[in-house]
Amino acid sequence: MSAAVSIVLVITSILMVLLILLHRGKGGGLSDLFGGGVSSTLSGSSVVEKNLDRITIFIGIVWFASVIAEGLVLKHGL
Repeated sequence: MSAAVSIVLVITSILMVLLILLHRGKGGGLSDLFGGGVSSTLSGSSVVEKNLDRITIFIGIVWFASVIAEGLVLKHGL
């Protein structure tokens, strides 16, 4: 049980990092420091951004649930 929760936690953590890096910068933040301030006409549509937001929120919920499950497994020794 502990190994399965740990694997889910690692996978969702990696996915969260990748999905957050895929988001377009809104300006004035760290994304401008790394060249995110340069606008492009090929930057994607609002539908893609909405879907990316939904996927990120879903993966975030799964990540949060796996953190809670990992804590319960470690506390109770299941």
